[in-house]
Amino acid sequence: MEQGNRSSVPEFILQGLFNQPGYEDIIFSILLFMYLLSLLGNLLIVLLIHCDAHLLRTPMYFFLSHLSLADVGFASSIVPVTLRNLVSQDKIISYGGCLSQMYFFLAFGNTDNFLLAAMAYDRYLAICRPLRYAALMNRKRCLWMVTGCWLLAFLHSMMYSLMLSRLSFCASQEVPYFFCDLYPLLGLSCSDTTAIKMVAMTEGMLDILGPFILIVFSYARIFVTVMKVPSSSSKRKAFSTCGSHLTAVILFYGTLCWVYLLPASENNALASLMYTVVSPTLNPFIYSLRNNEMKSALKRGVGWMRVSQNTWK
Repeated sequence: MEQGNRSSVPEFILQGLFNQPGYEDIIFSILLFMYLLSLLGNLLIVLLIHCDAHLLRTPMYFFLSHLSLADVGFASSIVPVTLRNLVSQDKIISYGGCLSQMYFFLAFGNTDNFLLAAMAYDRYLAICRPLRYAALMNRKRCLWMVTGCWLLAFLHSMMYSLMLSRLSFCASQEVPYFFCDLYPLLGLSCSDTTAIKMVAMTEGMLDILGPFILIVFSYARIFVTVMKVPSSSSKRKAFSTCGSHLTAVILFYGTLCWVYLLPASENNALASLMYTVVSPTLNPFIYSLRNNEMKSALKRGVGWMRVSQNTWK
């Protein structure tokens, strides 16, 4: 019976980003510019780090390269479909396409979540355990941590996708959102969604709160350790190494709380846009503009390109 109901809804209709006709071209141009800027910035960071042996061997930059890859996937799971819907009369997405979009959105979003926690732990060890840092954050452990972040996030997303695929959708086909997220889809189901909602409220909250608590704990220990340092210049140097990461954490979790913890409102679309597009776009600038090593790597990259161009002339 459920299979028949589900097959009767082979596709969904996405409501759109903003219900204000006449602004589609402006929104499309802004969104496309931000998406291309996000791709360029994040892929450039990945390229610079993986082409620089020193940066690649440094845990902070190794984690940053994977965060940039996750940001590319995160934005790409949402923005291309949103751009198409802005210039298309029909805003239809297939049932399989909707599940796939939700899967990759949750997977890359959770990868971001776990990697931010791993980077906070790395800063904690670097500042609070400097003598043991090299031994604790060796290459093998970094690889295991990154693999765990990706694997856990994608398995977590698969669980929700499988649970959602077993539901029947016999109500309205219109998704009240501009992409396929878990809760809007649950609202369209005519099956009993109690179990999946309970899982989302318990396991889902732990999935977010766990890394967040680790980040808070890491920065609390960093703050206590740094405040014990007598030299003001040493304090500034220690805090400066955490500034970029802390800014990214506030941006990520701030918009996350806005979307999922505050009561639903028309501003949720704006918050989701911040969460899925603005954050991945700003992260390359947050991590590179205040980082001398990234600036030096960029200068070396530009110099290498000029040498290559002169060689081929």
